[in-house]
Amino acid sequence: MCPSQDEVQCLYRIEPQPPYTPQIGALVQMMAYARHTTLQAAEGLSVAELDAVPANFTNSIGMLLAHIAATDRIYQYLSFEGVDPVEPLLPEYAPYLGAMTFGAEGERVRGRTLDELLSNLAAVRAVTLSNLAERDDAWLASPLFGDANQHWAWFHVMEDEVSHRGQIRLLRKALKS
Repeated sequence: MCPSQDEVQCLYRIEPQPPYTPQIGALVQMMAYARHTTLQAAEGLSVAELDAVPANFTNSIGMLLAHIAATDRIYQYLSFEGVDPVEPLLPEYAPYLGAMTFGAEGERVRGRTLDELLSNLAAVRAVTLSNLAERDDAWLASPLFGDANQHWAWFHVMEDEVSHRGQIRLLRKALKS
């Protein structure tokens, strides 16, 4: 994001960078920091650790990582395409349904390597960033659905990731016990 600065140093500054407009750029910087800390929280986990569900927990770290990607993807449909991918279920969204619903619909996420999960996160986020680069701050303030605007939607994607990153950290601690 910061072509002239050290990447890590850049994470601690909320300054819009090209090609984004000012407000979208600030949001993208916040999303980048949230992702950086999520990647740190998941670093080095084995498939067994990604699939483990310790006592008193309902999800695995692998499920949470897949859910983060599914949330990003559902908001791409809602925000950039103006389509709800679930009602009716779009075939291209079907692979995300299990992760989006934590296995209530579709399959639970199991057996994926950390590289697979992180590649999916990166691929989905690349689409988000590409689409955000094509929009401006007036679009960011525009309505999405109900009382929500586009800015709220993408703030929510980031907020959801930060919440699940906290769960990932708790799960890691529980796995060590």
